[in-house]
Amino acid sequence: MTSPMYDASVPVFRQMLGSLKDLLAKTEAYATARKIEPDALLQARLFPDMFPLARQVLVACDFAKGVAARLAGVEPPSLPDAQCPGFAELNERIDAVLAFVEGLPVAQFADAAMRQITIQPGTPREKKFVGAHYLLHYGLPQFFFHVTTTYAIARHNGVELAKRDYMGKY
Repeated sequence: MTSPMYDASVPVFRQMLGSLKDLLAKTEAYATARKIEPDALLQARLFPDMFPLARQVLVACDFAKGVAARLAGVEPPSLPDAQCPGFAELNERIDAVLAFVEGLPVAQFADAAMRQITIQPGTPREKKFVGAHYLLHYGLPQFFFHVTTTYAIARHNGVELAKRDYMGKY
């Protein structure tokens, strides 16, 4: 059985979460090789009012699990954030989200395109979507923003990365 909503979400999350793991591995290796304190990179930002690298990874994970769960019609799992996550905790988070997302059955996405989804994105106001609009116009753009920003922070701080590192395995 196939589902267009499954195909447009779960494999994309899988690919880009794998990319995040690889980005983190290169960032950690860079810090180790240059004897840079890991937190100097994990707390790096592109601008003072933006989230640091570690938080970008956590938010990307939150979008992957939240979007996939809502499309599948299930509650997203609660994964508490570490106060100051290191590379190991970030990798554990990615692994947990990958396991959750990959464990969602394709059949759960059968009605996802028309499923009514209501969220409260950090405000008291609700936003209502149908599933297809939620995925294509909200969930994926948010997810990609945080993955891209993670890449940009690492690259800005000297980690040798290329477009293929961002794209991951597809």
